[in-house]
Amino acid sequence: MKLGDISTHHIDALAAAIRALGKDPTPLLLQYQIDDELMANPDARISIPRLMHMGHSAIQLTGHPELGLEMGRCANIQNLGLPGLTAMAAPDLRTAMEAITRYEPLSSVNIRGQSSYLEQDEALLRFYSIAPYNDYNRFVVDSVLSMWSQLLVWLSGKRDLVKRVDIEFEAPHYQARYRDYFNCEPLFGQPYNQLAISPQLLDSPLRFSNAANFSYLSELCEQKLAQMRRGRSLQARVAEILASALHGNTPCIGEVAAKLAMPSWTLRRKLQDEGVTFQQILGETKRDLALIYVEDTALSLGEIAYLLGFSSPEAFQRAFKRWTDRTPGDYRRQPTG
Repeated sequence: MKLGDISTHHIDALAAAIRALGKDPTPLLLQYQIDDELMANPDARISIPRLMHMGHSAIQLTGHPELGLEMGRCANIQNLGLPGLTAMAAPDLRTAMEAITRYEPLSSVNIRGQSSYLEQDEALLRFYSIAPYNDYNRFVVDSVLSMWSQLLVWLSGKRDLVKRVDIEFEAPHYQARYRDYFNCEPLFGQPYNQLAISPQLLDSPLRFSNAANFSYLSELCEQKLAQMRRGRSLQARVAEILASALHGNTPCIGEVAAKLAMPSWTLRRKLQDEGVTFQQILGETKRDLALIYVEDTALSLGEIAYLLGFSSPEAFQRAFKRWTDRTPGDYRRQPTG
C-alpha cells in the first residue's frame, strides 16, 4: 500500500515556481531523481511523500515558505493531465469542476481521500489532505488551492468567481502572502480545504468550450477509470475504504459494508470466499499505513497513533514493535536497515 502518487506533470509547475523565485531547480530535480526521461513519460508518477519532501526542500532552497502558492500560480491546465484537458473543453464552470474532481484519480491518487465538488448553499471545490499539518503538507494544500483558483479564472475569464478560500490549518507565519494569490482573504482553521465559488457563475461558458472534444475526452476518462478499477479484489476495495476512513477512529464492518452497498453478512461471506477476514484486512491496513507514516512523513508518533485509531501512543508503539520487531523511532531513523 502507498500513501498515494501524482503525475509528474505537477513537477513542471514546481520547477517553474522555483525559477520564478530566482533559483535554478535543476540540482533539486536531480537530487530527487527527476530526469528528462521520467518527465517525458506521460504515465510517470511520483509518490506523494516524495512530492512533499521535494516541496520542503524547494522552500529551503528559495527561502520562500509560500512556494506552494507560487507553484499554483505557475501551473497550467496541462499540469492536470487528461482531467485538465477535459475540464478545459467543458461547456460551463460547473461541469469543469465536476470533471476535475471526478477524473482526479487519473492524475493523482491519495488513499486517504479524493477531492470533491459539492453544491449546497454555495458551490464548493474541496481538497482532501492529511491532518495534522506541518511544513510538508501545508505546501501541498497551498499549491492545490492556488492552482485551482488560477485555472478556474483562466478557464472562465472571470476574476471574481472565488468568493471565499477556506483552509484547515491555522494561519502560518506567511499568511500575509495569501492575498497576493487569491482575490480574497483566506479563512484559516476551517473544517475543510476548499474554494467557495459564486453560484451565479456556475453556468458561465468557458473560453475553450468544445462540445465534440468534451464528449470524446469524457468518454476516454471514463474508460481509463474503469480500467483502473477493473480486476480489484473485494479485499483491495475494503482496504481502500479503511485507509480513507482511519482518522482518529476505527471503522466497523457495518460502515465499510454500507460504502460498498451490501449488508454486513454479505461482505463477511464474500471476504471469506477470498480467504480473509475483515479484522485481518483492518490489521494489515493499519500496519501498512503505519510503515508509510513513520518512514515517509514528518508526523509525530502521537499524531500517527491518533490517525490510525490507537487509544494511545504507547498502544501504537506496542503494535508497531509486534509488526516489525523494531520501535517506530528505530524504524524512522533506519527505515531500510
